[in-house]
Amino acid sequence: MKVEQIYTGCLAEAAYYIESAGEVAIIDPLRESKPYLERAEKDNAKIKYVFETHFHADFVSGHIDLSNKTGATIVFGPTAQPAYPAYIAEDGEEFKIGNIKIRVLHTPGHTMESSSFLLIDENGKENAIFSGDTLFIGDVGRPDLAVKSDLTQEDLAGLLYESLQNKILTLPDDVIVYPGHGAGSACGKNMSKETTDRLGNQKRFNYALQAKSKEQFVKEVLTGLVTPPQYFPKNAVMNKMGYANVDEVIAKGTQALSPAAFEAASNEENALVLDVRAANDFAKGFIPNAINIGLEGQFASWVGTLITDLQQPILLIAEEGNEEEAVLRLSRVGYDNCIGYLKGGFKAWAEEGREIDTVNTISAEEFANKFNQDNAIKAIDVRRKSEYDSEHVVGVENAPLDFLNNYMASIDRDATTYVHCAGGYRSMVAISILKARGFENLVDVTGGFSAIKATGKLKLTDYVCPSTLL
Repeated sequence: MKVEQIYTGCLAEAAYYIESAGEVAIIDPLRESKPYLERAEKDNAKIKYVFETHFHADFVSGHIDLSNKTGATIVFGPTAQPAYPAYIAEDGEEFKIGNIKIRVLHTPGHTMESSSFLLIDENGKENAIFSGDTLFIGDVGRPDLAVKSDLTQEDLAGLLYESLQNKILTLPDDVIVYPGHGAGSACGKNMSKETTDRLGNQKRFNYALQAKSKEQFVKEVLTGLVTPPQYFPKNAVMNKMGYANVDEVIAKGTQALSPAAFEAASNEENALVLDVRAANDFAKGFIPNAINIGLEGQFASWVGTLITDLQQPILLIAEEGNEEEAVLRLSRVGYDNCIGYLKGGFKAWAEEGREIDTVNTISAEEFANKFNQDNAIKAIDVRRKSEYDSEHVVGVENAPLDFLNNYMASIDRDATTYVHCAGGYRSMVAISILKARGFENLVDVTGGFSAIKATGKLKLTDYVCPSTLL
């Protein structure tokens, strides 16, 4: 028996490969099929089942394409109603993969169809639980993503409590917990950086499992939640209703365009120009009105948070060789309308003498000196509210990148505004958005809050351990 976690840091998402006696089950695959096909081929094995823990909200699963390419059966837990062929399992039903079994445990709460999958090994021992978004390491799934008119988030949290108490916490302490996500995902509020653990440790140390009653659990789980990213319900619909073939999406998105063709496509298609280069490179020169969301950060989740229309035509600017990766990462969160990329990258644009823009930057040391000389200067911190509340520079206002549109009216277009985040990734995203909206007097503080704090020159608020990482 082989169990492998295939973890994707960009989305903080875990898919699973399970093989026994030449048969394979895949749990919660990402959009692309290639990694799973190649892994099964290496074992000379056949993918028999694709298990989905629920209709994911934070990414588009690859279950449909993988099933079409392999003939594998898609399996959901009870109450799921997908718009494509799939097997809807009963609670407690078992599926044979080689010499092992997978038992379906219906665990509603995160969503109503949410299910966990219990691995029973060759000896009949309960070996591992693939808990999806029901149980994480250090946390549980947020119960506010599937609220219907007749079902409140309190109702869902109560169902989650019962699922945990009656289906998962009754399992032996040595059962391995394989969750759907790790730290960085917005599907929970305080997940560990660890991506697997023994159930016994979670019973002892997971804050949500310490509640003495359902009422206490509901209160603690709901406290600190913020509005989920706008793309979540849209991805859930795609996972339920179906989506375009990913190979066709990639083929369309990786069309190379000359600078002239790129500019024409931008005008004719009303396309968003998305520059996925590193923040430092973007600052030195970029196409006016381009938005910078760098591939090196949590690219997909920030795209999903900030670009509101999944059908928005997108034109890419990337380092040469990164174009297909960018298109793939866009597709993972449902942005299937990338229409091409700039051949030769930004360098080709600049070499033709076309119009460019730059971002003014300042070191943390220089910023600290300026702020001490005149603490009335305008500065904004675009980290999440939880980060800001935990510790920030006294006198610097918070304008979280997640909700930047809500703060634009308070930013003075005429005054120089200094912008920082934690390390420099999000501040450049924010500046690119603001510049595209006509804000010109913006300066990026390189290195962000970590560099500012390291100078030791500015007064900070007392540190408070954050209760939520959302």
